[in-house]
Amino acid sequence: MGNMSKTTATSKTPFNPLNAETWVFDLDNTLYSGVHGLFDQIDVRMRGYLAKFLGVSEDEAFRVQKSYFKQYGTTLRGMMINHRMDPRPYLDYVHDIDISAIPPAPELNRALERLDGRKLIFTNADMAHAERILNRLGITNHFDAVFDIVEAGYIPKPEPDIYDQLVGRFQINPRGAVMVEDIARNLAPAAALGMATVWIRPVTECDICKEAPEGAHVDFETDDLAAWLQAL
Repeated sequence: MGNMSKTTATSKTPFNPLNAETWVFDLDNTLYSGVHGLFDQIDVRMRGYLAKFLGVSEDEAFRVQKSYFKQYGTTLRGMMINHRMDPRPYLDYVHDIDISAIPPAPELNRALERLDGRKLIFTNADMAHAERILNRLGITNHFDAVFDIVEAGYIPKPEPDIYDQLVGRFQINPRGAVMVEDIARNLAPAAALGMATVWIRPVTECDICKEAPEGAHVDFETDDLAAWLQAL
C-alpha cells in the first residue's frame, strides 16, 4: 500500500466506515499498543507452561510455541490437537500478567463515542482477559459483547468457520461491518465475507504480526487507531 502517515489510508471500497452498522475489533495490540510489553509477559508464561507440560527445555518449548502459532492460529490450538492439552488451566496461567503498563485510553474512548454502530470484540484470548484489558483502558461501556476463544470452541482466527459463527451469532450484515485487527492474515476471512477491513500496523516483534498483507483484503491501514477513527 506504499508509505502512509499514521492516520491516512487508501481504500478499495467506497464504503465509509463511519456509516458502519457493526464494528468488530480485535483486542490485544489493536485497542492498545504492543509497546507496553504485555505480549512479552504472555510469551514468557506460554514458554514456561509448555516446557513443563511437554517435559522439554524452554528453548524447545519456544520453538513449539511459535511453530504452532504459525500453523494453527494459536499455540493453544496446536497443543489441543497434538497433545490433548486442557485449555482452561493454560488460559488462566498465560493471562495472569501485570497489565498496569497499559495507560487508560481517553483519546480512544472519545473516538469510539463517535461511532454509531454496534461494537464487538473478536479475540483469540478469553473473556476474563478481555474484560481486564477493556476496564484498564476505560472503554468497556462501548462494547456490546465479546466473542472470545471459548465461545469459538477454541478454534481461532483466521479459521473461516469462526467468522461465519460470529456473523450468525450476532446477526451481522457483513456489507455494513468493519473489522479492525493487528494481524493482517486474520482480516482475509472478514474481507471474503464482504466486511471492510482495517489493519493496525503492529510494533511487536512477532514475525507473523509484522507480515505485510498479501492480496487485496486490507482496505485501510494505520498505526494509530484513535487518530484514524477521529479522522473519519
